[in-house]
Amino acid sequence: MSHQPVLLKEVIYYLEIKKEGFYVDATFGLGGHSEAILKLGGRVLGIEWDEQQYQKSKIKYQKEINKKRLIIVNDNFSNIELIAKQNNFHPVDGILFDLGVSMDQISKSDRGFSFKKLNEPLDLRISEKIKMKAADYLNQLSKEELYEIFAKNAELVNFKPIVDEIVARRKFKPIETVGDLVSIVDDKITQEKEKIYHQVWQALRILVNDELENLKKGLKGGKNILKKDGRIAVITFHSLEDRLVKNFVIKNHLSFLTKKPIISFSKKLFERSAKLRVFTF
Repeated sequence: MSHQPVLLKEVIYYLEIKKEGFYVDATFGLGGHSEAILKLGGRVLGIEWDEQQYQKSKIKYQKEINKKRLIIVNDNFSNIELIAKQNNFHPVDGILFDLGVSMDQISKSDRGFSFKKLNEPLDLRISEKIKMKAADYLNQLSKEELYEIFAKNAELVNFKPIVDEIVARRKFKPIETVGDLVSIVDDKITQEKEKIYHQVWQALRILVNDELENLKKGLKGGKNILKKDGRIAVITFHSLEDRLVKNFVIKNHLSFLTKKPIISFSKKLFERSAKLRVFTF
């Protein structure tokens, strides 16, 4: 499957790509959005936290890197301000945060990002530098701590039976694989299973990768390196991220370019829950 960037036309339209403009792709992935920016004459600083994706993209875009039109850094976007300053890449005309997990990570990473890959380890680390895997948390946290995680990170209403079953089962055998966790959900949930899988995986991914804290830091750092007429575009995939972006914009007296978030009408599965918000000073 070829790499399809989420809401590509909309991102390019609202970022208003200028020739020789400076753009940060804070979630570079395999470079779909950045490729379009480069074609329009922009310069790009790409930030990619996943080592596997970073290595693939360095090879894929070697020509652009050699031409000094593209810089790719293996780091977390929470450090966006420092990365931009270290690379003398500021102030910038635009920044993109695409907060989804890529199809490549889901299909090829062997880290359990999909609840359909039952034999994969329950890892969920975007960067291998992170010490604790999802399975480690499920096996080590207390019942109360797990309740808190699922309540905070998944907006799950009916999570207590799942947590109770996790705690009961791990006494006999550690939870290690995607299949182990799917079996627990299947045992306790009879309706809307797919929705519950999504919420459980979301909660664990946010926990493992500290996603919401990193987003707060990334938005703050992004604002600090943005030109006065620059724009920040954020693609979110669930209400926790979207609310965080809205609150950041209001708190910092910034302005959204559209009243409502931009959504896709393409019916592509990977864009189904995506919302794009674009804001400026």
